[in-house]
Amino acid sequence: MLQLLNRAGGPAWRRDLPASVVLFLISVPLSLGLALATGAPPQAGLVATIVGGIVAGLLGGVPLQVSGAATGLVVVTTDLVQRYGWRATCAITVLAGLTQLALGALRVARTALAVSPAIVHGMLAGIGVVIAIGQLQVLLDRRPDTSALGNLTSLPDALPNLRPAALLIAAVTVAVLLLWPRLPGRAGRALRTVPAPLAAVAVATAASTGMSLPRVDLPAWRLQALPGLPDGPVLGLIAAVLTVTLVASMESLLSAVAVDRLRATRPGAGPAPAARLDRELAGQGAANIVSGLLGGMAVAGGAIRGSANVGAGAVSRRSTVLHGCWVLVGAVLLVGPLELMPLASLAALVMMVGAKMVSFAHIKHVQRHREFPVYVATLGGVILIGVLQGVLVGIAVAGIVALRRLTHTRITVLGDPEHHLVRVDGQLTFLAVPRLTRALAQVPAGCHAVVELGGSFMDHAAYDALQGWAAAHRAQGGRVTLNGRSGHAIAEPARSHACHPWTPWRNHHCTRPAVTASEGADQLLGGVSAFQRDTAPLVREELARLAREGQRPTQLFLTCADSRLVTSMITSSGPGDLFTVRNVGNLMPPPGSDVSCDSVGAAVEYAVEMLEVDSITVCGHSGCGAMQALLSSPSGPGAPTPLARWLRHGRPSLTRMEAARRTGHPEVVLADRPVADDTERLALVNVMQQLDHLMAHPCVARRVAAGTLTLRGMYFHVGEAQAYVLDAATGTFRAVRPEVAPSLDTVRP
Repeated sequence: MLQLLNRAGGPAWRRDLPASVVLFLISVPLSLGLALATGAPPQAGLVATIVGGIVAGLLGGVPLQVSGAATGLVVVTTDLVQRYGWRATCAITVLAGLTQLALGALRVARTALAVSPAIVHGMLAGIGVVIAIGQLQVLLDRRPDTSALGNLTSLPDALPNLRPAALLIAAVTVAVLLLWPRLPGRAGRALRTVPAPLAAVAVATAASTGMSLPRVDLPAWRLQALPGLPDGPVLGLIAAVLTVTLVASMESLLSAVAVDRLRATRPGAGPAPAARLDRELAGQGAANIVSGLLGGMAVAGGAIRGSANVGAGAVSRRSTVLHGCWVLVGAVLLVGPLELMPLASLAALVMMVGAKMVSFAHIKHVQRHREFPVYVATLGGVILIGVLQGVLVGIAVAGIVALRRLTHTRITVLGDPEHHLVRVDGQLTFLAVPRLTRALAQVPAGCHAVVELGGSFMDHAAYDALQGWAAAHRAQGGRVTLNGRSGHAIAEPARSHACHPWTPWRNHHCTRPAVTASEGADQLLGGVSAFQRDTAPLVREELARLAREGQRPTQLFLTCADSRLVTSMITSSGPGDLFTVRNVGNLMPPPGSDVSCDSVGAAVEYAVEMLEVDSITVCGHSGCGAMQALLSSPSGPGAPTPLARWLRHGRPSLTRMEAARRTGHPEVVLADRPVADDTERLALVNVMQQLDHLMAHPCVARRVAAGTLTLRGMYFHVGEAQAYVLDAATGTFRAVRPEVAPSLDTVRP
């Protein structure tokens, strides 16, 4: 473990250490509250947090993910404790961990994320509702039932036993949780460095001094009794293991994707390995095995803790592992302060956690995608009949909704003897062909017919029926216009076209026009013709919008004029995304160097001052002819040609590389392999030098100092089709790894 923690030493320690302290302050009250909510021993929550931090932190596939007692499993664990007892619940946790290990080995983590977001958010919201209702029973000094309806129906009988002091402490806790992030002024900013959960529990504990209230009772630390096999029907035990596996895995994977996305969008975030979800799932399984064997609660990654880790500035898994170590030390040395916490305060804390699981942002998102019935069905199923059963209900409703969308097609016919409009709303599949043919039969022969297709899908059977009718109608003297969703005419392509935007012109026969001039002109005009035929209809609407609104790029991309660098391809960008400046050698002359070189400076000033771009990227590449020219004539520019005069702006890069070589310390490093030769070394140094030249421009320096502009260095190896991004702090170019876009709208704190 020490070897792993020391692998990336240096400045990262100064960011990971304080982040681990923040996580410790959040995790202790939260883990105690979750244990209280489930009826588990209080130490079980601390054990889960310790094991989650250390084991899952070391083995997981998302470095900034933070694992601990699972929020989403509160309802499930409560039911298991009441049905089988605590020892058997620990055994179920171990079995669920083994199942997670097997699923991680089978590499099914990405498949789990294919579940509809409406089902996932409905499941989490339902769990949150059940948690919040159950904690009302704890405030009334009663043991919560596993059923939300049972807890609600028993509230009237429990209200006479309400302790005003417990209600007061709960209200204080909720008030601090809500108001703490909004504390105004400089003092408020200083206080907000203390996590809101810790502040709420601390204030409530202080306010409860002298009150007769139930408090945390931590028994002496000892080796917990080994898990015992549950006594019950085999099918029931299998369902319990699958439920724990499903909920813990979904919560962990969704949190992992959310944390990875937060890390990537954090200002100044450098390159980092993409999330390895299968490894994360296996790491969670290992943590659940250890936690169950030690008498701890089930473990899962949490979006609340993970987002706090990212927000605290953590850069590696050290913060997660260290926070587990701090919890271990604190659980042994801080037993006295922990036992002062009133149970009412922890119950209110967990109630607020449950309430936050019902996200109105997720409800709006689901409703916008017309999946609100799936969300409601899942939420209601979880509340009324259980987590696993609620998920199955949601899957069934999602299937029904998808089938209805596929089969529900509305076809109307409007018009007079001269003009007819046939409007199709919905998807055109073979199931709609009989209604389509009946509607088309109502169109008189010889008239002008317009067919508007409002759906996004048309299968082969519907296409054949439509084209067959159109051909027959035209043969009878009529006219047919087929319009798609945007109102533009649609038709089958005249021939197969399998070329992509990055297909090279060499052997690119489909772009050669019939009328030829010179070979180069053939390719150029043929490519333009192919664009007008195949691409223009697809982008015309977007380009029309850009023409109306003007350009609003967020990135300035400064790169070489080399024909092998296709900026739109390597950045996956489209019209309006990049403001691009290209020149020989991707050079950025410093201000005042030569008035004849003001073109690049003018472009930078326009992008920074007028377009207000968010970042500037300088991108060099392998095999750069400008770098080769600089190396071949180190003594001077040679003849005063335009090219030679231009390349003198690259001489500071050559001087910088030679100075670094004399000192024996490389100026730049490639993280994954050694630098191939001097041409590549100079290209890498040149990227750093041109970034320095950029900072010499006042408009750039001012925006960078204000924190509104980011400078980034990039290197593209043409032969490997591999991009590298500069870590300015270490002078290391790190390879950009493939990133798979998540298929779910992730859980957000």
